[in-house]
Amino acid sequence: MKLAPTTDRRAVIDSAKTIVVKVGTNVLSKDDDTLDLDRIESLCDQVLRILDSGRKVVMVSSGAIGAGMGLLKLKHRPKDLPHLQAAAAVGQAHLIRLYNDCLQRRGYSAAQLLLTANDFKSRTRYLNVRNTLNTLFEYKVVPIINENDTVSIAEIKFGDNDQLAAMVTGLMDSPLLVILSVVAGLYDGDPAKSGSKLIPLVASWDAALRTLAVESKSARGTGGMQSKLDAVRIATAVGEDVIIADGTQPRALDEILSGQEIGTLFLGKHKAVPAWKRWIGFTVKPKGRFRLDAGARRAVEHQGKSLLAAGIKSVVGEFARGEVVALEDEHGEEFARGLTNFDSRETRLVAGKKTAEIAKVLGDVPYAEVIHRDNLVVTV
Repeated sequence: MKLAPTTDRRAVIDSAKTIVVKVGTNVLSKDDDTLDLDRIESLCDQVLRILDSGRKVVMVSSGAIGAGMGLLKLKHRPKDLPHLQAAAAVGQAHLIRLYNDCLQRRGYSAAQLLLTANDFKSRTRYLNVRNTLNTLFEYKVVPIINENDTVSIAEIKFGDNDQLAAMVTGLMDSPLLVILSVVAGLYDGDPAKSGSKLIPLVASWDAALRTLAVESKSARGTGGMQSKLDAVRIATAVGEDVIIADGTQPRALDEILSGQEIGTLFLGKHKAVPAWKRWIGFTVKPKGRFRLDAGARRAVEHQGKSLLAAGIKSVVGEFARGEVVALEDEHGEEFARGLTNFDSRETRLVAGKKTAEIAKVLGDVPYAEVIHRDNLVVTV
């Protein structure tokens, strides 16, 4: 884990053209599970001040299920999917109305976008989401995004809004992702214990960061610090910066945008990943997995080579040509993803064979590479 000088924070803020604000359920809720109207009002005021600075703002807001729980007078979060979806259906309308009322008093409106993972799985739908957001920026509108909990099932869920926010950030122009939670940021130990200190700035992603995340999540929310670090990994891997801060503080966004050192800032890679490769490497869930030998990993990860059939040791899953697959090393560690030129049946037939032998197996050589470098993304 590498720490960076605090001067990086001001540079990050100044370079951001779009601020993606993810707000957790606990930030928006009171102890009795009703929505905190004063906090929503304060957040809207701060968002409008960001807009006044000439930046664009997208909000990824949790809270629909929590709002529904309050309206339905539920004392505990439902555990079964139908009741969770019912709470979301009731709560989402209430949540977006509150945002809209706050914004309209200042001449803006709220635009609601409810998404599922399928909206990012399809390249066409992925681009449609981006085009919709860019068009909304032409008007005095604040896009407010949430997962469509009323229809989401395991196969099309993001898992939580931290992941959704990271994916939305990848759609934006020069973004900064701000994750507002009830924790002040990443600590070097359990934040509930004395002696633990807030880490103000992390220069580069390190898997060791996960050991600092306390395994806990709130009664209302679906994610914890592990989930937030997963979102950090996705965003920083494609060159975006992320701040995790305490959204219960009255002026958290104001202080962040003024360059004050609150929360934890995670710096992205210096070289941004093109939008096409962001979609391949960090948005779509892989349909299959290739286990590679050490030489193939070295060629792909460090030498910028395409993946050839000779380096594939085994194939897992069923997939068609053109679908995303994950690349693993001999120990099962994923290190890259790409669009395969062969379907699962063909890949199993040619795995481990030299390119010259492919024609003998398939009758022809449709592609020399199983995954071409242009369609391949290193994810570590």
